[in-house]
Amino acid sequence: MDIDFKNILVAVDDSDDAILAFKYAIARAKQEDAKLTIVSVLEDEDINIYQALSGKYVHGKYEDLEKHINKYKETAESAGVKNVEVIASQGEAGETIVKDVIPKVNPDLLIVGSESKKGLSRHFGSQAAYMAKYSPVSVMVIR
Repeated sequence: MDIDFKNILVAVDDSDDAILAFKYAIARAKQEDAKLTIVSVLEDEDINIYQALSGKYVHGKYEDLEKHINKYKETAESAGVKNVEVIASQGEAGETIVKDVIPKVNPDLLIVGSESKKGLSRHFGSQAAYMAKYSPVSVMVIR
């Protein structure tokens, strides 16, 4: 029995595993003519308290993230994916994707890398493990 996914969500953070997950998501979206939504999360731990108090700083970081994630969109479109969207969000990556992004996007597959680029999650448990455990949709973890 073949399972076709028509709405794929991929999480990116510039880690090697996330880049592999992104490449796999592109191939899968092309193969199945699926919509591809690319999400990246500005994690709270990337910002210190003084920066958080400055709305200008947070807004600037968020704008940088939006510009950066649009490069992923361009790459996917150049590779031949017809329907690509991007979402930039803020918070704890796993929890934000599971609780906020998935309900909005309604994907049938979430593709993630197995390791986080930075932050406490790489020491105290993977964001991928959190998403695999709590996601209401199928999760593919790429190593």
